[in-house]
Amino acid sequence: MVTYYSDKLVQVTSDAIRVGDRRYPLGELARVWHAKGARSWRAVAGRGAIGIALLGPLAAAGIGIAVALTLHTSLDVTIAIVGVSCLLGLGVGPLADVMLERMDRSYARGSRSLEIWATWRGQPVLLLQTGDALRFGQIYRALQRALESSAVR
Repeated sequence: MVTYYSDKLVQVTSDAIRVGDRRYPLGELARVWHAKGARSWRAVAGRGAIGIALLGPLAAAGIGIAVALTLHTSLDVTIAIVGVSCLLGLGVGPLADVMLERMDRSYARGSRSLEIWATWRGQPVLLLQTGDALRFGQIYRALQRALESSAVR
């Protein structure tokens, strides 16, 4: 028996696919396909929040500089306001790496649930539903390889 994919919940072998406590022999799967589920607005909102978190300090710094230049205050006060605004804008630097990493991971997970369906004993069956696009791709490719190798035998 060849194992094509295995994690805590899913195992794809040359004999069957096991998802949780359900097991489906490959010989009993007539057709396998994938579909996209509903969009997760939470994931989309999370990406928007990350974007705002990145742009917020820069916008605040720009507004601070604009205010400092339009106020008719002494040179010392203007320099202090511009300096604080620039420091605020520079504060985005260390934060940006962390936020961009989170943004990258959110795209890897995807904003839609991904589903693997199969016709099993004449009925369509949802084999797997996940929001993790990378994991979904690995499982779907493993299932395709397992089905191709079982068809050759």
